[in-house]
Amino acid sequence: MADAQGHDRRRWGTGAVIVLALGALAVAVIVGMVRSTGASASLTPAPVTIASSSASASLYVHVSGAVRAPGLYVLHPDARVVDAVAAAGGFADDAEASGVNLARQVSDGEQLVVPRVGDAIESGTAGIAADGRVNLNTADEGALDTLPRVGPAIAARIIEWRETNGRFSSVEDLLSVPGIGPKMLESLRELVTV
Repeated sequence: MADAQGHDRRRWGTGAVIVLALGALAVAVIVGMVRSTGASASLTPAPVTIASSSASASLYVHVSGAVRAPGLYVLHPDARVVDAVAAAGGFADDAEASGVNLARQVSDGEQLVVPRVGDAIESGTAGIAADGRVNLNTADEGALDTLPRVGPAIAARIIEWRETNGRFSSVEDLLSVPGIGPKMLESLRELVTV
């Protein structure tokens, strides 16, 4: 009889632990929902998730300019500009759609500005702005190779650094690319942008 009572107590104890764990989980979920609602209230519009497999593999992209719903969007890791524009509700009526390379992959932390009709837009060469400067965050190997003292090897290292570390936040980040030193940086400073 004492053994049966001990068994019943253990079952009740186990059941109580499970109920408490489920209750704590429910409270954590509710608190998380309340916090995320408060955080997203400051964003206009609230972030949108598109086919994300995990938080660490997601890309955060700020879409602005001539789109219907500018804002911060969470996209899947292999997202392209077309996905970012779609997440932002598509092109606005005054968008210069030909100024956007819809096939280009986006990178984490990128700000994608969709130009309006009449805005200065990038030329047809990927990563070369209308003012002729090479954008370190969007340039392909061919555009980087147009820079003085940058051949295919250094261009490949710039792209590799960008893929490994994310977007260049300043021109000075070029110093982190193997093969680029202070002298080379100074020769490139006025020819590149981020």
